Order: sequence, then C-alpha cells, then structure tokens
Amino acid sequence: MVREQKVLDLCITVPTFFKCPISLDVMKSPVSLCTGITYDRSSIQRWLDDGNNTCPATMQTLHSKDIVPNRTLHSLIQIWTDSVHHRVNPPVSPSKEQVLQAITELTDSNGLNLNRFGLITKVNRFAQDSDQNKGFLAKLDGFVALMVSLLDNVDGSVEFLEQILTALGFVLEKIEDREGLKNHLLKGNNKKCLDSFVLVLQQGSNNSRIATTRVLKFIAIDAESELLIGENEALITELLNLSTPEKEKDPKLIENCLACLVSISKPKRNKMKLVKIGVMKILSKLLTESNISVAVVEKALKLVETASSTSEGRKEICEDATCVAAILNKVLKVSNVATEHSVTTLWSVCYLFRDQKAQEAVTQANGLTKILLLIQSNCSPHVRQMCMDLLKIFRVNSKSCLSSYDTKTSHIMPF
Repeated sequence: MVREQKVLDLCITVPTFFKCPISLDVMKSPVSLCTGITYDRSSIQRWLDDGNNTCPATMQTLHSKDIVPNRTLHSLIQIWTDSVHHRVNPPVSPSKEQVLQAITELTDSNGLNLNRFGLITKVNRFAQDSDQNKGFLAKLDGFVALMVSLLDNVDGSVEFLEQILTALGFVLEKIEDREGLKNHLLKGNNKKCLDSFVLVLQQGSNNSRIATTRVLKFIAIDAESELLIGENEALITELLNLSTPEKEKDPKLIENCLACLVSISKPKRNKMKLVKIGVMKILSKLLTESNISVAVVEKALKLVETASSTSEGRKEICEDATCVAAILNKVLKVSNVATEHSVTTLWSVCYLFRDQKAQEAVTQANGLTKILLLIQSNCSPHVRQMCMDLLKIFRVNSKSCLSSYDTKTSHIMPF
C-alpha cells in the first residue's frame, strides 16, 4: 500500500489545497477551524489534544476549538481520488457470466436502488466495450422488457434512470423489433415511462439526455407513437428548452433534441402543440446564431417548414421579419438540404398563402436576387419550380409598385 502511494505521488501531481498543512498528505476528512484554514481531522485533532491553542498554519490564537466539516472540499477530493484510481486501475469489462448474474439480480423487485445502480452500471460497462456485447444484450430474451419495467419506476433516483436509458441507448441499433420496444414503452402497464424520460431530460447529464432523445426518436415509427409521445406536454417542452442556443449548451444535445422533435412533428396535433408552446421563438433564435452546425441548421429549418404548414405557425413566421430574413439567409449558404427547407417555407408563406408581410420581408432582404441565383444553380427540379412560382409573385409585386408609382406621378407636369 505504501509502495503504491509512492508510485502515485511520483506520477500524479496532487493539488496543493487537497493536502493537510500538518501531515502534507491528501486529506481523508477535511475540517476547518475558526480561522478558515482546513486540515485533516486526525492531524488537527492531535494538535488540539496536545494542548495547543493556535492555528498551526497562521499561529493565530483560536477563540474557538470547534472544527467544522468542509463537505465541499471533501467532495472535490473524492472526485479527484476516483479519477486517479480509474487512471491507475482502469475498470475491467465484466464477463458475460457476470453480466447475466447482474441482470438476474436486477429482476429482484425487492432490491434497493443503491444495489441496482451498481448492477446496471456493470451492464453498461459491458455494452460499452464492443458492438458484439451490445448485440448480445439486445438479443438476450427479456433484457429490453426488463429495462422498460425498471424505467417505469418514477420514484427511482435520477441517476438510476439515467443508467437505464443509457443501457437502452447502447443497444438501440441492435434491436430488431422496434414495434415491440414502442409497445413496451408507450402502451400497456408501463404508462409512467415517459415521466422518467422527462425527469432525465430535466436533471440528467448531457450524455443521458442524448440517450433519451435517441430512444424517443427510435420508437417514433408511426402516427400512433408520435401522437402518444406528443401527448406528454412536459416532455415536448423540455425538448424545446434543451434546444435553446446557449454558450454552455452541448451542440450535440441541441441536434439530438431537434431530431427528436422532427421525428414526432408530422401529426397536425403535434404541429399545433409545438407552435403553441413556442417552437418558433426558439427556432428563430437558433437561425440567427452564427456558430451553429450544419446539422442543427437543417433540423431547425425542417421544423420551421413543418410549422409553416399550420395557420398558427405561418402567422408567427410572417410576423417576425427577422425570422423570414434568417430563413432566406440560409439559401445557398449551408447545404442543399437547408436550401430546400428554406425555399419550401418561403414558397408556403409567400406563394401558397400570399402573406403580404412575408413577401415584404423577403423583398427587403434582397430575396429576388437569391431566387434568381438559385434558379441558375444546380438545384433540384422541385426547388426550381418553387423558385419560379416565387419569381412570379415578386414580379407581380414589382409591377404593382411601378404602376402605383406611375399613377401617383402622372399628374406632375414637366418643367
């Protein structure tokens, strides 16, 4: 043990404030004196028991010999110690036999969540190790059903629910019966599963949130499943909140949340709900951001296109000139996919529904030039036809403006 400690000391730099000022060792139970200096409990207790009435580091006289646990520092030391341990002794992937035993124990409904957490963590380490292991778990009879039954326990800790969704996320691509997983999660006795999804989206880590969105997208395979997911307004609201662009937000999380929203947005009821709870404000903010990935832009524009197929969505788009300009700005700048979504939205609001505000916003943003450039590019026949339709609108508007101008100036006599 002493030799191992010496090896660690040689290889790893210990943060100074983790060391006890008396023993110079990493503190096991940090406590603070009234002077604010923290020591290891055993060292400072020995100092005080020897009759000393001063702080060893500052030599100030102590007006109180009370010692207070420094829980924050204790937590930091624990996290650091665990990370060092994993670097020196990386965890070994469990064997199939150990995983099968863990799964058997997980089926014990009387087991404590504390014990279950260790068991499901073991399963996840096994799954993470290789695609072969993921396939083994996916095909293991009863494994997916067990994960879903554990997920149905909303009273469980968030950390435990995170591990369950992570496990499902690992095996998704190996699951052949998507319909079966959909039915397990959305039907029958497992009615609280989506509430567990909400809890993880609200309080979980970014990785577990991403796993949650991937599972949702995986089971959104038809109108029935999309509607069942869409009924949970708290779930949709949380997905939208996590899509809001913020500096500390993981771009991968935003992308996965948007992908999930796209996958459930086809039913009209879901479109209306998205618009009602503010999808356009978030999408408009996303599209005006400068540092967002191509994938995020494409998915955001797809949702804008979806919203434009409802009267409520079109109203919000058309009343926001900044949003219309941002949509137009993505034409020919991001990708063919982004261009098609942008043009489809503009065609919907400007040509199909002839919204005057949207037409004015496109005109002010030099949209006619963009449309002409796009027609001359190597775009798809579908996009070119929409551009031709838009061109007709703006030409008509231009003629109307000229005609109006001529009428207003016809009575003016030349000098």
